Amino acid sequence: MDQTATHSLAPLVQKLSGAGPLSKAEQQAIQGLPAKVRIVEAHQDIKQGGEASASCCIVLDGWTCAFQMLQEGRRSILAISVPGDLPDLQSLHLSAPDFSMATLTQATLAFVPHAEMHKLMAAFPTLATALWREALITAAIHRAWMAGLSRRDARGRMAHLFCELYLRLSAADRADGYAIPMPLRQPDLGDALGLTSVHVNRTLRDLRSEGLIDLRGRRLEIRDWNGLCAAAEFDPQYLHLSAGGHNEA
Repeated sequence: MDQTATHSLAPLVQKLSGAGPLSKAEQQAIQGLPAKVRIVEAHQDIKQGGEASASCCIVLDGWTCAFQMLQEGRRSILAISVPGDLPDLQSLHLSAPDFSMATLTQATLAFVPHAEMHKLMAAFPTLATALWREALITAAIHRAWMAGLSRRDARGRMAHLFCELYLRLSAADRADGYAIPMPLRQPDLGDALGLTSVHVNRTLRDLRSEGLIDLRGRRLEIRDWNGLCAAAEFDPQYLHLSAGGHNEA
């Protein structure tokens, strides 16, 4: 069940600082947003696609996903969100998102009324620009996923996802060297990469045998960053991370 909680909006401050440092007033304005904070258990729905929304969701801790359901109960994961992300930022202007949202892990989520977000952007144009930048980066990530699904083989798709998640989690201070949490189950990976569970298992085994990764205990260690990037044909430019936001081998 959901639980109410109090929590700092520091992950959002950190995220919006990606294009440059925020002023003290801007940081205080973000921290002062009237947010309803909920702790939601893993694998629970957050919002249903097609339903009107009056608030934006901010991921403070944990992982969530955006998805659509196809026929016969098949799920397509469209995006994975980690701390600091605003998975439904578009709901500020599109009142009924065309996707649903669910938790992948236990997650701490903040819900800020749209009216308050609009007030924030009107009072602080720099924050309006930062939020617009986040929406554009989200679109860039979607394009990268589409390119992978249409042209990369299973090995390349999985390597690309691992490279992306590593950099995003590193930028959010959630990486330990070249290791990151990896709570995604094989069905989750299959739903995100367009693969069967059997194919996911085989691809994970191949990446391990090549010495590129080690995955155990819900922890992914990248053993060969340059090799994994080569397998993925990975170019991180689309993430638009600030310098120093990740390690390089």
